[in-house]
Amino acid sequence: MPDTNDDIKKLLTDVQRYLKEEQELFGDYIYTESTMPPKKQAGKPEAQQPSKPPLEQDLFGSTAPPAKPGKIAEQHTPYPNEPWVKSSTLDELNSMICNCTKCSLGHTRTKFVFGVGNPNADIVIVGEAPGADEDAQGEPFVGRAGQLLNKILEAINFKREEVYICNILKCRPPGNRDPQPEEVEACIPHLWKQIEIIKPKLILCLGRISAQMLLKTNASLGDMRGKVHDYRGIKMMVTYHPAALLRNPNWKKPTWEDVQKFRKMYDEMKQQP
Repeated sequence: MPDTNDDIKKLLTDVQRYLKEEQELFGDYIYTESTMPPKKQAGKPEAQQPSKPPLEQDLFGSTAPPAKPGKIAEQHTPYPNEPWVKSSTLDELNSMICNCTKCSLGHTRTKFVFGVGNPNADIVIVGEAPGADEDAQGEPFVGRAGQLLNKILEAINFKREEVYICNILKCRPPGNRDPQPEEVEACIPHLWKQIEIIKPKLILCLGRISAQMLLKTNASLGDMRGKVHDYRGIKMMVTYHPAALLRNPNWKKPTWEDVQKFRKMYDEMKQQP
């Protein structure tokens, strides 16, 4: 057992990192002391304790179906009645939403992170939200995770400038925390519009949250990986976020398997008349 304050702090840090990794793999159903059922008292029926639903339940309700291969994702709710909805190009859309303050992140960001890449790309890559480097530079995936993403793309013969890269959120959550339901609700229509304008053939989601938000599902990352999903008629695959690979190098092998399948799917698509 640890016998110094430094040992205790290290133990707590290791536990927090482990729980975060488990959340990325298996979803938000992590048991802590506050979520464990109460001990049964003699002579009294066991009482159910309410617990806060995870992000995807806040957005979609507890009955959201798991993602299934070949299943067309539920159509997203209508666009808000706002001028940017009529945008016909990415530049026009960016100019109309770059000063957005519909959620609190609009007041804490350094730079709005719209997206980058080929506006006519066959492939759109979707992450979760900007980090510190992205917030400073106004471009997605430019930090250590972005450098690793570039290497992953190069390994399957894609260049960064060939694809289009963006996030669910356009502004950085403080401390890189998970997006809040109201932030996703305010921001994800902008991503819908980006995808609508680009008209990609394939989508690659990086991490659990981006895939859950697009597919409207409670499924864990483990359930979504290795399958071909359907987002509004566009084929989609899901793999680990590069930031997770930096913390867990053992996940690089399954990620390599995922992106090889993705490349094969792309090649097969290009061969079709």
